Amino acid sequence: MINFEDRVGPDFGEHNPTYPEWNFPTWLADAKFGIFVHWGLYSVPAWAEVGDLPTAVEDAYRDHQYAEWYGNTVRVEGSSAQAYQRATFGEGTSYEDLADVWTAEKFDADDCVALFRQAGARYVVPTAKHHDGFCLWATDTTPFNSAVRGPRRDLMQEFADSSRSAGLKFGSYFSGALDWHVSDFRAIDSDADIFRLRRNDEDFARYSHAQAVELIQRFSPDILWNDIEWPDGGKSDSEFGVAALFREYQRSVPEGIVNDRWGVPSHGYLTREYSDIGGLSDKNWESCRGLGKSFGVNQQETAADVLSVAELVQHLVSVVSRNGNFLLNIGLAADGSVPAIYRDRLLGLGAWLDVNGQAIYNTRTWTGTLNEQQQRHYAVTVGPEATYLCVLAPDAELAPAPLDVAGGSWLGAGDGAVDGVVVPAALRGEPIAVLSIPHRSSDVELP
Repeated sequence: MINFEDRVGPDFGEHNPTYPEWNFPTWLADAKFGIFVHWGLYSVPAWAEVGDLPTAVEDAYRDHQYAEWYGNTVRVEGSSAQAYQRATFGEGTSYEDLADVWTAEKFDADDCVALFRQAGARYVVPTAKHHDGFCLWATDTTPFNSAVRGPRRDLMQEFADSSRSAGLKFGSYFSGALDWHVSDFRAIDSDADIFRLRRNDEDFARYSHAQAVELIQRFSPDILWNDIEWPDGGKSDSEFGVAALFREYQRSVPEGIVNDRWGVPSHGYLTREYSDIGGLSDKNWESCRGLGKSFGVNQQETAADVLSVAELVQHLVSVVSRNGNFLLNIGLAADGSVPAIYRDRLLGLGAWLDVNGQAIYNTRTWTGTLNEQQQRHYAVTVGPEATYLCVLAPDAELAPAPLDVAGGSWLGAGDGAVDGVVVPAALRGEPIAVLSIPHRSSDVELP
């Protein structure tokens, strides 16, 4: 996977723009868990490859496992997406013609957000525009949007209103440098093509800037989550450049934050997509991935392709204990409903958080150390009133605890006395069991 903080754009020499500083907001440091939502024209075919075997590098884009890349994959000769498009929608039907097929007839933003809240999410980040260029808000920049075609609704407004009514923070995903609707390139078939086959001219930079400013002015997103960089024509110190956009955003949303995927030397926080940052990081970061192997919903995935509740819990704890947030993606079906295999996982994760959420929310990293054996058995987080020892395999024979557990209590196991790190029988079937150890002095402060 590409790590975007490694890309910093053209060198303008003495005319390099000056970027504003970013402070990781306390609300996001406390929130820990959010829901990403990928939904768009690609949800109509909902088609991508599946499988556990590695795909040869030269075929990775022909056999793409991301359903939201269908608009590109369908143009790759010999791809299953191309064959599916012709068989399902008819010879001559283009990807963009799907804008007149998509109706989103079952979408209820309130119900959708209520499910995310029940899952334990504290923020929601829907796709405002993916790489296909189809906008999910009533933009003035193009008629290729959901208010004019397809659903004929301002879907971002509905998401924003419902999220904030439910007490959740609201972000916007935006594809800054890839927009296949206003481009004329062949299909991307390699990682390098992501950066070669894109528009970098000033006109497109102005177009992207105008759309991003609309998102800021209309929705005041708490996170401005950009993807696949920004057109090089908009990286200078111009009125439509990234630096100017950042300043506009900070003026409009003082507690807002951006991610690292802009292709400039300014990173609000780091992202990792289906990958990891390694050990404990001194930088704020976010793990993002789908429940399955795609961000857009993929009709070919089965329950076997989707993370179990236990795997979700284990990933969440691992990320949070290492100074990260977890942005879990849900792909909505074309009609706007949440697929059953996703709903069950969300409810299971929410049930675990109902009992153990104090070990996740409002926590910070532990400053102690775990030896190699302890790392296989434990993760540790620190809250305002307690330190939390998370037992990663409650059924296993455990290594010695990395800290004094005297006076602790097991979350969800009542008021029974703690006998070392002996997991109560009632918790041994849990994905992770949590021992809460109250702070013993008033000098414990969260960073």
